[in-house]
Amino acid sequence: MDRHASPQDSSLAGILEAMEKPLLFAAKNDCAYLHTVKGLNELIPRLAGRAYELTENPEYKKLFETLKNTFTSFYAIERELQKDVLLAALEALVKIKTQDGALVKTDPAASPGTRAADACELPAVSGNEARLLLSTPVEKIKGVGPKIAEALVRKDIRTIEDVLYHVPRSYIDRRRISKISELKPGEHATIIGKIMTARVGHLSGRARVFDLLISDGSGMLSAKWFNVNMPYAHMLKKKYCEGESVLLAGQTTQFKFRIEMHHPEIELMAEEDNPAANLSIVPVYPLTEGISQKTFQKISRQAVEQYAGLLPDYLPGPLRAKYRLAGLGESFARMHYPDNSDSFEDLVNFTTPWHRRIVFDEFFMLQLVLALRKRGMALEQGIAYEIPQEKLDSSISALPFSLTAAQHKALNDILEDMKKPSPMNRLVQGDVGSGKTVVAFIAAMAAVWNGYQSALMAPTEILAEQHFNTLQELSKKLRIHIVLLTGSQPKPARDRALSALRDGSAHLAIGTHALIQEAVEFQRLGLAIIDEQHRFGVLQRALIKKKGLSPDVLVMTATPIPRTLGLTVYGDLDISIIDELPPGRKPIVTKLFHEQKRDEVYKLVRTALDKGNQAFIVYPLVDESDKMDLRDATTMTAHLQQDIFPGCRVGLVHGKMPQQDKDAIMRDFKSGAINILVATTVIEVGIDVPNASLMIIEHAERFGLSQLHQLRGRVGRGAAQSMCILLAQYSKSDDARQRLEVMVKTNDGFKIAEEDFTIRGPGEFLGTRQSGIPDFRVAHIGRDIKILTEAREAAFALIDADPELKNPKHMMLRQILLERWRGRFELAGTG
Repeated sequence: MDRHASPQDSSLAGILEAMEKPLLFAAKNDCAYLHTVKGLNELIPRLAGRAYELTENPEYKKLFETLKNTFTSFYAIERELQKDVLLAALEALVKIKTQDGALVKTDPAASPGTRAADACELPAVSGNEARLLLSTPVEKIKGVGPKIAEALVRKDIRTIEDVLYHVPRSYIDRRRISKISELKPGEHATIIGKIMTARVGHLSGRARVFDLLISDGSGMLSAKWFNVNMPYAHMLKKKYCEGESVLLAGQTTQFKFRIEMHHPEIELMAEEDNPAANLSIVPVYPLTEGISQKTFQKISRQAVEQYAGLLPDYLPGPLRAKYRLAGLGESFARMHYPDNSDSFEDLVNFTTPWHRRIVFDEFFMLQLVLALRKRGMALEQGIAYEIPQEKLDSSISALPFSLTAAQHKALNDILEDMKKPSPMNRLVQGDVGSGKTVVAFIAAMAAVWNGYQSALMAPTEILAEQHFNTLQELSKKLRIHIVLLTGSQPKPARDRALSALRDGSAHLAIGTHALIQEAVEFQRLGLAIIDEQHRFGVLQRALIKKKGLSPDVLVMTATPIPRTLGLTVYGDLDISIIDELPPGRKPIVTKLFHEQKRDEVYKLVRTALDKGNQAFIVYPLVDESDKMDLRDATTMTAHLQQDIFPGCRVGLVHGKMPQQDKDAIMRDFKSGAINILVATTVIEVGIDVPNASLMIIEHAERFGLSQLHQLRGRVGRGAAQSMCILLAQYSKSDDARQRLEVMVKTNDGFKIAEEDFTIRGPGEFLGTRQSGIPDFRVAHIGRDIKILTEAREAAFALIDADPELKNPKHMMLRQILLERWRGRFELAGTG
């Protein structure tokens, strides 16, 4: 074939025919001989480029652009896919030719949102080629120079794939520009008007509000940005000056007699801008300094138009059909540049079919890992324990209290797991004081009866000591030898503990992360118990497991786990819930006080102290901050000691103190030498002071609900009626108040956790990136619970049918999964 042949007919129809002939010739050849057909990578792109210039139809332009891009790398495509590419290209050309009179006319019905993915049904390239394309540096996109590339890196955007996954955080609906006079509260609207005034106002403390008054000739609207710091407020005032024209888009509300928008999307309008020229839905991206919306819109448009259509759809066809999933390339295209027929409400709520597909993919990949891990655990050889009923009954009878029904159920779950030949991987969650430790201790006894040792790892020394002291009493009756292992214990005691673990005379080791140090050797570790699980990193949990040969793992947490996290972070663990408090425990009374009623709160402290009880006072900050107008623990300790409670001893504990100093203060508080303990959230986990009956939390609006619930659980452990006071700053309409009211209404940690998780999302809820949760780029495990459940069902069913993903239809999926999760499979099971 003459690769330099040119069509004699230079019309669009002639060029189509010139493309069709070599494609038809090549398609008739068997795939094995396609490499003998030379020059398609030069001829087709050249002809497609000419056709692009001749047509005015935007749909055909995109098709020719896709043809050009696809055939440029035609010979890099795997051979079995080359014929599919040829046939799809021929089908697309025939389709154009049969549309009477449409070849060179603009299609008036073509929407500005129509994408390359809709215009051309060319199959995507193979997995390997796609990964290469997607890893193309973002600098290859036209207009991205070193400065813009540097700005993009600040948002973790380095490749084409990163651009595609950097989805709009919102959209502006420019299909209809409203008049201010027509606006009603509670609707999403877009208006264009002139800035009449721009001012920076004051709220309480150091907070500022930036306020623009906008007029479009029909009425006035106030646009407000709350809680902005002074430098940012002045930057806004400098950018949005009086007399400038702006486009605003956002939710309307009413204050007094004026319509307002709070934190709207805003765009400066140049004089030459014609609003009617872009009557479409416009993406709004989360950006960083040094890059504007218009710049990133140009970048994302190029990425979508050049690469989205080439993405391989690695999900099997039957699975896509069953769960009604849109195509991958089309979904990226429509998320970034919606069609004018798309629902604006669905777009801003991330509930379009396009968002749903990408969300499903992210969840599906995680669930595949969990399914593979769970299956691997089931196949792994563990310890099949024998549980002698007589010994079990006598051990439970030896306890100084009766187990609750919930404790019995959790214990049965654990013991049934321990009987199986595969390793246990179970999470026990129960509210503060529900008796998880005793259940874990009986499980440790079962290991001892079978000749194995157990380890209980706690996040702090004082909590490890607390467990040691509590269980020491029980162990004497049951003839169990327990050793304590912490970082600060004297060397002789540490050496004795290490020796006892090595020779097997110690049955149970209780300690901190010191348990996973290299010097610690167990003779025969059979059960690893991890307390306050969310305080440990994934790696630490994996390391304690390596101290034995496939030991059972029992994880405990007092932080109630919302169902959504049970399906993700803990998706490979079996879960038991202890949702019942021991009899006789009095519920903690919780009250909400405004900052102005501080004197009343201090009276409650005096009343508690006069009765011989103790009090906690918790602050969000250790030291005074220039950035935040908040009381801090250090300053307030001095103030409380000197000015408010001079006759009492006020102590201070916070996270910046050395561990031994923290432990010394806590021992003084527990012994009663300190009456009031001022603290930060360092006291959140597990400290047991029965005489402390009052918890005061300052700036309660600054804490998450689950954190408040954990802090509240530090009291209510003795006979006295306990109380938790939330001292907060809020206005009547403030949602902070509504949030805190949840704490007043319920002591149910699970209800509080669900509410908190919905409000704050997974990362902030767990308070750490080491939790094992992947960084979802589009999915939100609070918002997308229904999709998460479907993705989990689909992934587990796929692994049941194809346990090693060896089915040829799943090879691309396997390859992408390995690339995304390389090195994380072992840790996935411990996270």
